[in-house]
Amino acid sequence: MKEYLDLVRLVLDHGIRKPSRTGIDTLSYFGAHYRVDLAKGFPLLTTKEVNFAACLRELLWYLSGEDHIRNLRQYTKIWDAWADEHGNLDTAYGRYWRRFPHPYQDSDGTWKVREVDQIQYVIDTLKKEPTSRRLVVTAWEPGNAETSKLPPCHYSFVFNVQGDRLNCHLTQRSGDIALGIPFNLACYATLTQMIAQETGLGVGHFSHTIVDAHIYTGPPEYDHVPGLREQLQREPRPLPRLVIAKKPFHELRFEDFRVEDYHPHPKIKFKVAV
Repeated sequence: MKEYLDLVRLVLDHGIRKPSRTGIDTLSYFGAHYRVDLAKGFPLLTTKEVNFAACLRELLWYLSGEDHIRNLRQYTKIWDAWADEHGNLDTAYGRYWRRFPHPYQDSDGTWKVREVDQIQYVIDTLKKEPTSRRLVVTAWEPGNAETSKLPPCHYSFVFNVQGDRLNCHLTQRSGDIALGIPFNLACYATLTQMIAQETGLGVGHFSHTIVDAHIYTGPPEYDHVPGLREQLQREPRPLPRLVIAKKPFHELRFEDFRVEDYHPHPKIKFKVAV
């Protein structure tokens, strides 16, 4: 996919060397942005194989609202490194997507907290007022971010309707170009298509801003540069198509999703910097 390869080139050519929390240096670029037209195909990278099954399991776990990894761990261990010994995750995206804590003052002056289902709010508002400019979902809770082992990276996204097409813009504070961004792209493209289908809209653009877009550079086992340069030498292939069963949004399960005509180049291994 050309947009992703252009992002890789941007960071390789203009990124500056920078230390990271992991102890592994990165090439870092400030304020990267790209956008893709989802109507032209499902943006699953073809210059390497992306594990869409793991990506979908992660998204459905987010949508479940769970804040532990017991169920997710049956299918993928991608969150194991950041959970505690009991499987609890202090920064679980779905917990904030589906149960964001909202403090309010009762009529008697008592402070209480209610949970806000931001995903349901977006769906309900799109059905009643599709031109709304308030379709914002956030996973950033400042108190949690002060203490979390890994505060949300992709922390806020906004939906916007143009004509009869649903667009999504994601803002991400930190983005691992080799490993994270391909997953983020597929995840939010899937979510956008799910919500578009639920609300009777077509898919529009996915737009993505990455504040610190970075590529890990070493030691050798963590050096992502060679694998990314290999992708730049590969010719992108036609994008696949994502087919989602015609079922209500909250009834969709893993088996209701199917990627058709996905013919990527071979896998490239990248090691996660924890």
